[in-house]
Amino acid sequence: MKKSLIALMGWIVVGMASAALPPLSDEAKAKAAEAKNKTGWSTKVAAYQLCQAQDRVAANYLKSKGKPKPAGEFPACANPGPYVALQVATSTVGVADAKPVPAADEKK
Repeated sequence: MKKSLIALMGWIVVGMASAALPPLSDEAKAKAAEAKNKTGWSTKVAAYQLCQAQDRVAANYLKSKGKPKPAGEFPACANPGPYVALQVATSTVGVADAKPVPAADEKK
């Protein structure tokens, strides 16, 4: 009896896990794209900070050994700049453009 009950519970769990999820909404897709964009920028900032730390360590090492810094062997650290939010284009159906319309000239 216990084995059949455990098997039944197992089939229920498998059935629930394999159920199809509904498709993501446009808002959820935009949020996921923004999170991906921010994670990519954070990775670039971390690489930039690591590059600067490695340069400092190498400079201190060369200074302590009395050797000059080798010229042109490695590229300079690239600053990724400030974070720029991703602007997702949204299309609205039935809404006119938000551009101002020039007033009609009444002097004709």
